[in-house]
This record gives sequence, C-alpha cells and structure tokens, in this order.
Amino acid sequence: MMGRDDILVGIGGDGGISDAGTIYPNVGGYLPLIDQGITTVGDCRYRKAVPLEGGGRLDIDTNWGIRRSFLPQGNRRYIPFQQPTTQQVMIDTISAGPTTVILTGSHTNFAIFLMTYPHLKGNVKHIYTMGGGVRSKNPTGCCPKDVTTACTPQQCGDIGNLFSSYSTNPYAEFNIFGDPFAAYQVFHSGIPITLVPLDATNTIPVNEEFFYAFQQHQSTFEAEYCFKSLKMARDTWPDDQFHASYFMWDSFTSGVAISSMRNDKLHGNDFAELEYMNITVITSNEPYGIYDGSNPLFDGHAVPKFGLKKGGVHSGHVQTGIIDGFCLIEGSRKGRCEDGYTKEISGLEAVRVRVATKAKSNVDKNSRLDREFFKSFLEVLTLRDNTGHFDITAQFPFYREVLYKPNFVNKSRGKVTIFDMDMSAGDFVSLIYLLKAPVEEIDLKGIFVSGNGWANAATIDIVYDILHMMGRDDIPVGRGTSTALGTGILGCKYVNAIPQGSGGLLDSDTLYGLARSLPQSPRRYTAENSVEHGAPRNTGNPELRQPLAFEVWQSVKKQLDPSEKITILTNGPLTNLANIVLSDRNASSVIKSVYVVGGHIRDENDSNGNVFTVPSNRYAEFNLFLDPLAAKVVLESTMDITLIPLSSQRKASSFQTLLESLEYAENTPESSFVLHLLSLLHDLQQKHQLYHHMGIFLGELLGAVYLVEGSNMQHSLLLKPISIIADNTTSTDGQVVVDEQSANLVKVLVDFDSDEYYSRVANRLGNMERSAVIGSFAEQRASWSRQPDNLRVR
Repeated sequence: MMGRDDILVGIGGDGGISDAGTIYPNVGGYLPLIDQGITTVGDCRYRKAVPLEGGGRLDIDTNWGIRRSFLPQGNRRYIPFQQPTTQQVMIDTISAGPTTVILTGSHTNFAIFLMTYPHLKGNVKHIYTMGGGVRSKNPTGCCPKDVTTACTPQQCGDIGNLFSSYSTNPYAEFNIFGDPFAAYQVFHSGIPITLVPLDATNTIPVNEEFFYAFQQHQSTFEAEYCFKSLKMARDTWPDDQFHASYFMWDSFTSGVAISSMRNDKLHGNDFAELEYMNITVITSNEPYGIYDGSNPLFDGHAVPKFGLKKGGVHSGHVQTGIIDGFCLIEGSRKGRCEDGYTKEISGLEAVRVRVATKAKSNVDKNSRLDREFFKSFLEVLTLRDNTGHFDITAQFPFYREVLYKPNFVNKSRGKVTIFDMDMSAGDFVSLIYLLKAPVEEIDLKGIFVSGNGWANAATIDIVYDILHMMGRDDIPVGRGTSTALGTGILGCKYVNAIPQGSGGLLDSDTLYGLARSLPQSPRRYTAENSVEHGAPRNTGNPELRQPLAFEVWQSVKKQLDPSEKITILTNGPLTNLANIVLSDRNASSVIKSVYVVGGHIRDENDSNGNVFTVPSNRYAEFNLFLDPLAAKVVLESTMDITLIPLSSQRKASSFQTLLESLEYAENTPESSFVLHLLSLLHDLQQKHQLYHHMGIFLGELLGAVYLVEGSNMQHSLLLKPISIIADNTTSTDGQVVVDEQSANLVKVLVDFDSDEYYSRVANRLGNMERSAVIGSFAEQRASWSRQPDNLRVR
C-alpha cells in the first residue's frame, strides 16, 4: 500500500538453543529465551496472558477483519524456505552500517541477535522501546469516584497492565512480560536506550477530542486504514471506558523515536518529557538460588545455561503462567511476582536509561487536541508526501465483491452434512473433495472450525476463500473455541505440541504460502458484533458478524425436515462437537452418524501414534491428543460413530501414488490447486526434516472420501469396544484403549482398496461438474482489471 516493497521483512526461523546454551543459527523467536529448546515446540508461559479470541490474537491477526477488506494485495508473500528469517534480516541490516532499532513487542528476536553476534553491537546507535512501567500507576480498572454501588478495584494503581494476570503480577507490562530474560539482555547490552513505558503512554489516552478530530482527517489511505482500526477497537471495547483506557502505545513510541532522531540533544524531544533513571528488568523472584522446577535456566543444570551465576538475579522462581501459586499472597488481590518489571534500582545491576515520563501538552493552547503528538500524528498521516498508493478497491479499477451461490432448485438433496475442521492442509483438500460431491449425495450445510489444532483461528479466512472459489458462498462457517475442553479460555495446553514454525502453525496459517493464490472471498472473519449477540454495543455493520460453531449448529438443526438427521465429519480435535453435545441435550437425537478422522488403535506390530513432538506419548494420534476430554465425551457417547484411525490413514498417505493419479486426471482449477499443494508438501517432506510429518495431512483426506464413496468402495469395518484416556497426563492423554469390558462400541475402518481410493480421489477432483467458479486470485485480478461482462451464474 505504501509503495515500499523494497523493505525487508523477516519472520521466524527454525534454529534452536541447546541445553548447554549454544545458540544455533536462525532461532525464530517463537518462544521466550528461557523456554527455547532445539525446536519451535514449547509452552506459552508468558503468552498465556494474551487472550486468544475477541480482543486478543484473533482480532490482532485479522486486524478485526479490516486487513482483508481494505489493504491491497501485493506480490510478496511467505514461501517456505524462501522467506528471510528474522535473524538474517537483522544481520544484513545492522552489519551494513549504523542502525537505530525500534522495539514495539517482546525483545526475543533482538536479544538473540545481541547474544549471537556481539561484534555487531557497535553498529546499533540507539534502541527505542515501548514497554515496561517504572513509576506508573494504572488508571484503568478503578472504581468511579461517584459510584453508589459496591465496586471492587481491579488493576487500578498497578505499575503494570497485565489485565489478565494482575492477581499474580501487578508490576509487568505486556511487551516486557513477553520475554523478561530477553529484555534484560537488551537493557544490559551497553547500547543507549530510550524507554517509552506506561509512565508516558498512560498520559496520552485516545480521548474523545482526538478520536473525533481523527475522524475528520482521513484524506489518505493510511489515515483511513488507521482510523478504521481505531474505531473498531473502540466499538468492540468491553466497557464504556475506551477513551480513558486505550492509549497511544506504539504509535507514540514511533513519534518519540523520530523526534529524538531528528533533533539534537539541545532541542530535546517534541512529544515527551524525558529523564534518566537507573533501572533493570526483573527476570525471576526472590529468594534466589532456590530451584523449584520453574526455572529452566538453572533447574537440572550442573552449570547454569548461558553461563549465568548461581544464586544470581536470574536464579529465583520464574512465573509459570497467569495462574501460579507462588505469586499469590493470601488475603490480597495483588500478586507478588515481578517478572518483567522494569524496576528502578541502585547498585551494580542498574542500567542508566533515558525514560519518557509524560506526553507533552500541545503548545497551541487554542487547539482541542491536548497533546503535541496528536497534532503531529494527524498531520503526518495526511501528508501527500510518501502517501499510500491505493487500497484494495483503488488497486483494481473494476473491483467488485460478488457472492457465488448455487441453484439447487428441483434437485433432491443427499445427507445433511457438517464438516468440522482444524484447518490443516489435509482439511482444505478434504473440503474441496466434499464440495465436488453431488448435492444429491452430500448436502454440505455448515462448517465448524477450531482454533486449537493445526492452525490459528484467523485461518478461517482461507475457508471462506475456498468456498468462494468453489461457488459455495451459501455455506455458513462457525468459529469454535481456541482451547481444549476443560482447560479454560487462556493458555495452550495440548496445542503447544504443534510446531510454531516450519511444518506447523506458520505453514498452516498461510497454507504453505499458497493462501494468497486463492481468490479473495467477500466473506471474511470480522469483529463486527451486536448487542443482540451479547456485545456491549452494535458496531458499524453488525450484520457481518462472524457466527460461532454452536450458532451454525442451531441454524442447520432448525432447517431439518422431520425425517432428516445430520451427518458430521470431524477432521480435527473434537472440541466443537463435544461442546455441542454438552450444550444441546437434544443434539444426539438429530445426529445420524459421526465420522471421526483420528485415533490410533495399537496393533500386533505395536506401531506408534503420530504425536511426534511428545515422545513420551507413544500411542496417541494428534486429533484426539489435542483435546482428550472432548474425544472422551464424543467417542464414549451413544452416537453412531465410525472411526477412521491412524492405521487406515497411513494406507492413504502415498504422495507419489496420489500425485501420479492427479497428473493423469482431467484438469480443473481445483485439481490443479490440490496438485500444486500436495506436490509442495511432498517436495518439502523429501528435502527437509522439519516436514517429515506431511503424510499426516494426506491421510486426513480418507475421511471425506469414505463419507462420500464408502458404499461404493471395497472396505472392511469392525465393531470395537473402546475408551479414551483423558486423565491430564501428557504421556497417555488421547490414547485409544480397546476395552473388552466396555459396552461402548464404535465402527472402525480397518481396511480398504488403496488403489481404488487414489483413483476415486483423482477422478472426483478432475470432474468438470461442480468445478470452481473462479479458479485463482490471478483470474480474479484479471477480472477486476477489465470492464466486467455479465456475471456468471451457476
């Protein structure tokens, strides 16, 4: 948008850190330094404080849905093993000459750089960072002065802003808390630092005067985009205190940095009052030197990691999450842990840091804007110099949003079906396969997506794009929860077994770099909401609200004829279905059958499961492991269940055979896309150990094929009495036990003709009927670049 495709973007990397503290090349920064091992798999010790759904990572990952609706689509995108890593971009940039670094998140990436390449420190002129709180007092979570009813203050007056964890840690701010040990390395690097902490940002809330002035200053694309984002943040704020609770955190830091770089020391800073303080970053809690299992830098090490000092400031208890008994003080609502606290101290541990203490008042006393930075912010965003080139609607002269819906008039309808997916690569191939089935056989009425599987919840946009490509914008998509049953709404239990880097979430969330080759759907995730659905207020377009999985269930159920029942195919953790069964007492009575792709039943060969990141759990399969309790609820119910276990999936996991079948089949846009995707997965599997598990996703297609073609395929089913282990023990959770004493019987697909299977897949995808309406973004781009003909109607 801004015409700056020349700027390098670095993300991730799959390097690791050994137990001895050796830092290998290209550590990706997915995990805090204290928990970084050899891979990108690990717990979310500090990240648990960040909400996963509304107001949290889902809304940030999608920018409340505004990103897809506004930003143009450029030619650069993530591509596996072609994407520059974070460390490589820093090496290339900083080694080229004097560099200023601005940090507006956790310090992990930069700390790794400093620890790995200390000889390049001299090229870093200055660090500007938004984070921490030194003498701050949180103005949010306070009781109104004129309150007449009982009111309990929350984080009011705290130094920090961890609204989800103030009962254990009232001192930390989110950016520094994201990786306290990394922040310590940066602060103690010897490089000059200007800190813009909560002390300063708390003095520049987005007040009503600025908000309405901003509303009148949207003459550039960048100003419009920023205001839309700010307005959605306000419209979805959980209470009526937005203008007193939402601050100019990172943008104010940018202004402070630019002003300092522009002015010499004599003229000071245009936007902030600055003073020097002696501070440090607290990384562990006293008493030091008492090892209680919370601190991987010391626990189990004869020699502490990174050469740290025994009994030193890093050797105390390290906060294990937002709930930590060590941090609680009996009888107090405020915790005692200080992890991430930018604390003012004296002595050898102190670092002299220039600290912004307050946002400067506007020198123009007649202005309705009370801060000098507000005036500059609006001026800069509306400057015609270096302005944005276009948004998505201006990028293409004939841009239009069209919904494609099929005409099923006078057609008989087959099985009423819901597809429950966790948005892995195999799930998207399965979805395309289901959409190729005649409606007389499979009537796909709804889709559930879960955010506690192989992709983050924001990947729901790819589901909408696939449906758009296939002309099925009529199918509703329901968003499920992002955590496993019984684990609360924050955290990453079980899903932390999925790699965050290559071969894991990074690739799933981008569909291995191919997501941007799909046509863009007019439908997308959005934070739009309404009072009717429990929101504090209506947003601008509440009719666009993203439905929940349970709401899609209710809608499909309501449409049923008296003689109809629902068939469900699950290709991920069973969280959504378990929640439905537990919330809707009548659910089982309208479910005809459930096809579960998942589970591993031990055979005479004592074969292993596929949870390769948890070696202690030999016999679990990922889909059931990701939510063992949900698996227990579903698979030990009275519903008619067919299990597609790992042993059968493995018989459908030959890349070479399926790729050969697809190459000989008829060519359709969807078969070409699947061929491209599977060829990429196969190539990555052959060339890179990080992708050794790609067969998992290929095997998942078996569920969709068996649902559609089962009656026509040669296959064998056995009834087996099973139970599921869900006892909160990582080494056994999710395992399927054949229990002859159990009265719970499920049908298990034990065999099928694999040659026939591959042939059916290729023939179905190559069938010209029910083919893609618009095959790719390239085709869509071409149509938006010319005068439209009559719109095609199916």
